[in-house]
Amino acid sequence: MFIFTDGTLTAVQTLASTAICGVIHSVVGGQPLLILGVAEPTVLMYTFMFNFAKDRKDLGQELFLAWTGWVCVWTSILLFLLAILGACSIINRFTRIAGELFGLLIAMLFMQQAIRGVVEEFGVPEREKPNQTALLPSWRFGNGMFALVLSFGLLFTALRSRKARSWRYGTGWLRGFIADYGVPLMVLVWTAVSYIPVNDVPKGIPRRLFSPNPWSPGAYSNWTVIKEMMNVPPLYIVGAFIPATMIAVLYYFDHSVASQLAQQKEFNLKKPASYHYDLLLLGFLVILCGLIGIPPANGVIPQSPMHTKSLATLKHQLLRNKLVVTARNSIRKNSTLSQLYRNMQEAYNEMQTPLVYQRPSALGLKELKESTVQLASNTGYIDAPVDETVFDVDKDIDDLLPIEVKEQRLSNVLQALLAGGCVAAMPLLKKIPTSVLWGYFAFMAIESLPGNQFWERILFLFTAPSRRYKVLEKYHGTFLETVPFKTIATFTLFQTAYLLLCFGITWIPIAGVLFPLLIMLLVPVRQYLLPKFFKRAHLQDLDAAEYEEAPAVAFNMSFEDQDVQARINNIDGGEILDEIITRSRGEIRRTQSPKVSSLTPTSSLEGVKSAYSPRLTQRVYSPRLKELRGERSPRLNVQGLETEHTPSPHLNEPRGEQSPRMHGQGLETVQTPSPGPFVLGQSTPGSSSYKT
Repeated sequence: MFIFTDGTLTAVQTLASTAICGVIHSVVGGQPLLILGVAEPTVLMYTFMFNFAKDRKDLGQELFLAWTGWVCVWTSILLFLLAILGACSIINRFTRIAGELFGLLIAMLFMQQAIRGVVEEFGVPEREKPNQTALLPSWRFGNGMFALVLSFGLLFTALRSRKARSWRYGTGWLRGFIADYGVPLMVLVWTAVSYIPVNDVPKGIPRRLFSPNPWSPGAYSNWTVIKEMMNVPPLYIVGAFIPATMIAVLYYFDHSVASQLAQQKEFNLKKPASYHYDLLLLGFLVILCGLIGIPPANGVIPQSPMHTKSLATLKHQLLRNKLVVTARNSIRKNSTLSQLYRNMQEAYNEMQTPLVYQRPSALGLKELKESTVQLASNTGYIDAPVDETVFDVDKDIDDLLPIEVKEQRLSNVLQALLAGGCVAAMPLLKKIPTSVLWGYFAFMAIESLPGNQFWERILFLFTAPSRRYKVLEKYHGTFLETVPFKTIATFTLFQTAYLLLCFGITWIPIAGVLFPLLIMLLVPVRQYLLPKFFKRAHLQDLDAAEYEEAPAVAFNMSFEDQDVQARINNIDGGEILDEIITRSRGEIRRTQSPKVSSLTPTSSLEGVKSAYSPRLTQRVYSPRLKELRGERSPRLNVQGLETEHTPSPHLNEPRGEQSPRMHGQGLETVQTPSPGPFVLGQSTPGSSSYKT
C-alpha cells in the first residue's frame, strides 16, 4: 500500500489495523474463529480513491486521509443499516458462481501485482535518486535478473513446502512442520540468499521493502486525522457516499462469505452463527479505523477457514491415527468390508471416555459411504477381502470421522497481537527484498486455485479430447459425470467473460471503484437470467452449494466401434514405452510376485495376497444419489469424452483387463482374467488382444 499511495499509508498502518480490529473482534465478536485483516480488495479501493484525490487541487494528497475518514463514516452507516435490516439472511443467494469468480478475481489481482513488481525491478523507482550506482543500466539489469531468481525461488519452494505431508522423506512431525510453516521459512531462506552477494554489488541491490519506523518523525500524523476532517470541502463529503457504497457492498459480501466458510457445517461447531451482529461490529470497526487514518480490516479468505481447520482437537487427530492403523491392519488380514467397519467401530469406542463422550449425539463414527456399500453389494464383493481400491483409507476415514473443533477466542487474540508486534519489528521486515514479496504474491494467487471449480473447468476446456479421461482418473467434480461437455463449456465461457469484465473495469481509473457492483449483479443474473439458457438440473450441478466430488474412475480404452487401423493409430507407443522403461538405464520394468522357494519360511507368506482376489478397481458413483436423473453424462471413447444417455449409474459385469508386455516383435497387449473397470455405466465386451 506504500507504493500505491505514495507513502501516505505504509505497512505500519496496515499492521496496526489488523492488530486493533483483530483484538476487538476476537474479544467481543460473535464468531471469534473469523480472522480479520486488510485484504487485497481494500488495498484496491484505497488505490482508486488515492488516484482520484491526488489530482484534485481542493483535496490533494494532504486531505486524502481526511476524505477517506468521511468514506468510512458513510460505509459504517450503510453497514449498520444492512445489519439492522437483516441483509445477511440472503447471503445464501451468493452461490458458488459468485464466490469462485470473486476468488479468481482476487488471484488475478495478486498475480498482476506480482508481474508488475518484477517488471519494475528492471526500472528506476520513483523514490530513488537516478544518479546512484545501483540505478545504472547495467546494474538495473542485474537487479532485475536477481529479482527473478528470488521471486521464482520463493514461489517454487513455497509451493513445494505446502505438499510436504506427502513427501517420502523425513519424519511425520518434520513434514507437518514444513507444510504448516514452510512459507514463512522460505521467506527467511530467500532473504538470507539475497545477502550472499552483498559485498560484490552496490548498495540497493536487491531492492528491499521501504517503510518508516513507527517511532520515526511524522509516523503518527495519521492518528490525528479527525482534526482535519472538517477541512474537506462539503461537495467531497457528500461525494464520499459513492465509494462508501461500493466498500459497504464489498465488506458485506467478503465478510459474510468469510464467516460462512469459517463455520461450515462439516466443522460441527457448537456455537451458533452471528452474521448480523458481526456485521454491526464491523461497522464500528470501520468508523474507528477511518477516524484514526488507517485502512479498515474485514474477514479474509482463506485465512478464516484455515484457522478453523487448524483448531481441530488433538483427540480428533488421535482418533484418525487409530482408525487408520485399524483399517490397514484389517486390509492386511484380508478382512471383508463389514469386518473392517466392525473393527473400526470397536477401535472408535475404545478411544471414548465418559468425559470425552459428553457431546451431541449427532457426532460419532458415521456409517460407511453409500458408494462403497452400494458398489460392494451390487458386485457381490461385500463379503470378499477388501483392499484400498474399495476402501481408500486416507480419504474414507476423513469422511467417516467428523471434525471436532476447539472453539475459543485465545488463538485469534494471539494472532492479532503478533501482527501488532510486527510493527515493532519493522527494522527487521525492511530487510526482506521486494522481489521476495512479489514471489509471495504469486504464491498466494496460485495457492488459491486448487478447489476452485471455475478454475478446474477452465483447465478442462483446454484438455485435449483424447486426454479428458485422465481428469476422471482422479477425484473430480461430479458435474463432469452429470453435465454434457457442451453445457460445461458454455457455462465456463460465460463465467470467464464476466470475470474479464470485472478485471477490466479495475483498470479504469475512476470507474474501477464500481467493481463490487458487478459482483452483486451476479445474484439476479444467477436467479433469473441463467435458468433461461441452462437446464435447472445442470445449474444445480455446476453451481452446487457444496464442493461435491466423485471418486476416481480407472478407464480401459474401448475400441468396439473402431476398425483395426483406427485402433493402431490411437495408441501412443512412445507414451507406453516411457511408462515401462526406466530413464536412467533404459531397462524394462517387470512386474512379478515375490519369489517363493522351498526354503521360504511359511510365516513370510502370510501377508502375501492372492493375485486373483476379488476386488473393485474403481468406484463410479455420484454422491447425489437422492437426485439421480436421466441426464446425458460423459463417457470415454477413443476421440475423447462424449455424451451418452444414462438413466442412472450402475455397475457392469467384470471384464478382462488388458496389460501391456514386451514381445519379441514389439509391444503386445494381452488379456488378464482380473475384474476390471467399466466406462461410466457403459457396458463393454471382452477385450481382444492385439499387436503393434
